[in-house]
This record gives sequence, C-alpha cells and structure tokens, in this order.
Amino acid sequence: MTPFTHEQVVAAQKANVETLFGLTNKVFEGVEKLVELNMQAARSMLVETAESAQTALQAKDAQELLALQASLLQPAADKAIAYSRHVYEITANTNAELVKMTEAQFAELQGKALAVVDSAVKNAPAGTENAVALVKSAMAAANNAYESVQKASKQAAEVAEANLQALTESAVKAAPAAPKSRRAA
Repeated sequence: MTPFTHEQVVAAQKANVETLFGLTNKVFEGVEKLVELNMQAARSMLVETAESAQTALQAKDAQELLALQASLLQPAADKAIAYSRHVYEITANTNAELVKMTEAQFAELQGKALAVVDSAVKNAPAGTENAVALVKSAMAAANNAYESVQKASKQAAEVAEANLQALTESAVKAAPAAPKSRRAA
C-alpha cells in the first residue's frame, strides 16, 4: 500500500476545513433565523401588550375586564402555536441541510476509503487474501451500520414530526373551547 503524498494530505485537510465551515455557516443561518423570529415575536408582544393595557385601563367594570381577558386568550394561543411552528420549521430545515451535507461528505469519504482498499488489494502480497476479505467485510458492516442508524434517525424524525403535528392540532382544537368553558363556569 502506498503512503499518502503531501498533496493528498493537504487536499484532505482543505476539504475538511471547507466542510467544517460549510456546516458552521448552516448552523449560523439557522441561529440567525431563530434570532430574527424571536425579535419579531418580542416586538409584536410589546405592541400588543401596550394595546391590551390601554384597552384594560378603559374598562368600566370587572365584567368588561374579564370579557377583554377572555377575548385575548384565543389570539394568544394561536400566536404561540404559530411561533412553535416557525421554530420547528427553522430547526427542521437547518437539520435537513446539515444531514444532507453530512451524507454527501460520508459518501465521498466512503468512496475514497473503497479506492484505498481497492488499491491495497491490487498491491497486496500473495497470501493476504483473508486479511483483504476481512477488511472488505468490516467496511461493508460499517456501511450497513451507518445506513441502519441513518434510517432509524429518519424514522425517529418522522415520528417526532407526526407527534408535533398531532399536538399542534389538539392544541388548536382545545384553544377555542377554553374561553367557552370559562364563561359557562
């Protein structure tokens, strides 16, 4: 087996650095989106709180104040659900981009590893067939394990997304019922 040349080592290091910066940039893009969402939510909440306070100060009696409070519950619940959806979308999209980049990097690494093994097989001395078969078997097992983990991760993400969707739907259905049940009591 031939040792790696200086150029190959430098090229590999350069590719690793580029990958690291690519992944870091994707993470920062996701963080920027979350910060922007939080700033919009804070700004909106500040304006709405000021408006609600002004309206509450104009209430003539406790009954009117309670009616105002009840009327604010549904919009607040809707906004909380929308905010949660936005956070989920940002994190899911960022995760999907990271997974895509990681899978591409793994496929490239896998191809290079197979090329090294093939080169070693061609240059292997007589009598090392068992060792070569063992290395190929180990690589195949590692690839199968990676694919199994990847498949399980995707299934877990799908289950989590389905659970979040179900939770959101039940929250949306429950939110309109809350003010009605309070009025009945």
